[in-house]
Amino acid sequence: MSETRSKARHRRRKTALAVGLPLALSAAGVLGYGALPGAQSRASAATTAAPAWVTATADGFASVNALGQNGTYGGRDGQIVTVKTLADLEKYATASEPYVIVVAATITMDPVGKEIKVQSNKTIVGSGTSGQIVGGGFFLGSGVHNVIIRNLTIRDAYQGVWNDKEHDFDAIQMDGAHHVWIDHNDLRHMADGLIDVRKDSTYVTVSWNKLSQDNKAFGIGWTENVVTDITIHHNWIRETEQRNPSTDNAAHAHLYNNFLEDVAGTDISSSYGNYSRGATRMVLENSYFQGFKNPVIKDSTASIVQKGNTFVGTSGRNESGGTAFDPKTYYAYSLDKTADVPALLKSGVGPRSSIGTTATASTKAAAATTLTVAKDGSGQYSTVQAAVNAVPANNPSRVVISVKPGTYRELVKVPSNKPHVTIQGSGGSRNDTVIVYNNASGTPKPDGSGTYGTGGSATVAVEADDFQARNLTISNDFDEASHQDIANQAVALRTAADKVFLDGVIVSGDQDTLLVDTAAKDKLGRVYMTNSYVIGNVDFIFGRATAVIDKSVITLKKRWNGTSAGYVTAPSTAAGRKGILIANSTVNGDVSSASFYLGRPWHAGGDASLDPQTTVRNTSLSAAIKSTPWTDMSGFSWKDDRFAEYKNSGAGSGAASSNRPQLTDAQAAGQEVADWLGDWTPSSS
Repeated sequence: MSETRSKARHRRRKTALAVGLPLALSAAGVLGYGALPGAQSRASAATTAAPAWVTATADGFASVNALGQNGTYGGRDGQIVTVKTLADLEKYATASEPYVIVVAATITMDPVGKEIKVQSNKTIVGSGTSGQIVGGGFFLGSGVHNVIIRNLTIRDAYQGVWNDKEHDFDAIQMDGAHHVWIDHNDLRHMADGLIDVRKDSTYVTVSWNKLSQDNKAFGIGWTENVVTDITIHHNWIRETEQRNPSTDNAAHAHLYNNFLEDVAGTDISSSYGNYSRGATRMVLENSYFQGFKNPVIKDSTASIVQKGNTFVGTSGRNESGGTAFDPKTYYAYSLDKTADVPALLKSGVGPRSSIGTTATASTKAAAATTLTVAKDGSGQYSTVQAAVNAVPANNPSRVVISVKPGTYRELVKVPSNKPHVTIQGSGGSRNDTVIVYNNASGTPKPDGSGTYGTGGSATVAVEADDFQARNLTISNDFDEASHQDIANQAVALRTAADKVFLDGVIVSGDQDTLLVDTAAKDKLGRVYMTNSYVIGNVDFIFGRATAVIDKSVITLKKRWNGTSAGYVTAPSTAAGRKGILIANSTVNGDVSSASFYLGRPWHAGGDASLDPQTTVRNTSLSAAIKSTPWTDMSGFSWKDDRFAEYKNSGAGSGAASSNRPQLTDAQAAGQEVADWLGDWTPSSS
């Protein structure tokens, strides 16, 4: 498309816009998200000054008046509604009327990969950091316009591996939409792309987002037409392999103040960074590239004009050339110094707990219940246990312990008199924050009082109700090969409490990795793990709790001597209670075929009154699972207890037989996740 024709398509906005600032600094008004009303009509908004985040408008190309739309302001002319369920989110997002939709809980898509078809004139905004979309995302179809998606975490639709290529599950996809603003979101672990701007979608701005842990970060184009106009600024693109972004046949692509980071030694390695394809004209300014292979590349037919970029530890192609355009012809903007970009984005991207330049009562309260841990001394505490110790006894409300990236070699215990504690990693990945130790059953205690038992070997021990952990790794790295003189039981995480929510974590070990226990035999202890990994080889998910492993990956691991043989579960369930449920998950690993059992009954202490239970349903089983997946233990027959499957798939699944019980549809209806959890609905808080 010619420059003359392109200019005819745009009229510059005269409204002054706050650009080049993080969300927390850009809004004119002050509002803590905790104060959001359940519903606020347009009439009431007129009599009570609307919060600044409702009236915020986009910058960049999304601010341009064109195609009958004057900038991008989302649902500011409609009601403000707060949603906590998938049904309500879908109801308002797909409505024809304008809405500001405040997402105030973790909402899990059903089925996995679901993309809600958002209609025009909508603002979808997370309530603080609690607005999370898990296992799916949003789709904006042809003609959909004036949409804002802000302050959300959208994550975890991948199916077993980070570079899932079999499923087209995106965080945000648009096909023929226009005037869209994607701002201050955390997008990660999806099954295809994090953002797809396709089929002539245009007047799009993507700002202050974190895009990470994915195969394809951000694709633009896929059409012969050269009409897409897009602004991409202040985004942290980290640990993504390709499309960072890939920009195909875009009329105007303005990229500035982005931070592209590829960390050495991780599973994900960049193949290229910013890519100008086809007839794209790209202006690339004041961006910072660290560790990327082929940081800037272009086709022979495309253009890239580079200005003020910095490259550290990069290799391969770094290209520029051709003619571009002046972005200030279309909108005003200001550049941050390139050297400041990494620090600015690390602190400024992603969901914010509040918007405003001054703290409100609600944001002050939140700050008072957040404790920070950092090995380098930049936090309030240098160890996780020190932060736990600082939580007051019998605390009435949640305390969040935010742990900065690093490896914390320590033992952590959350005692029973400290409920409502969350331990969460603050890094970009669950791999960034690691709590690890190496005790085992038989390891001498440092005070000389004997040796640890199995439960006592745990790296992290949770005895307090309403505990949550997220975005971190808990590991036991006991070296079995060097310590064959003692038992191999070495627990990474032990829970002995009710309402334990494990979300987006890795629990890693060998034998007895995850001990899901209860405070006493007659006590209920419910555990819900989702979007997580459990790694081990022998009885590595075990105990008497009522535990659900949902939408997760169970990774089978070889023994210390390189052999493949093991057991996934060893339930020790009390009679009349629910045991271990594995649902909607994947069981795989680099082990030999037909070498692992799904489980065996653990009658702890020889207690014949126990009635161990494991159900594995709607789960993909690799060829590592034996065709007779259950076995006896310590003289107790699995056939006398409760072991069953339902509608599993994969090479390790099999038909019903006397050695492979399958639930009927009627039986399965009573063995859903909700049946395990009862009156408890886990939610991030």
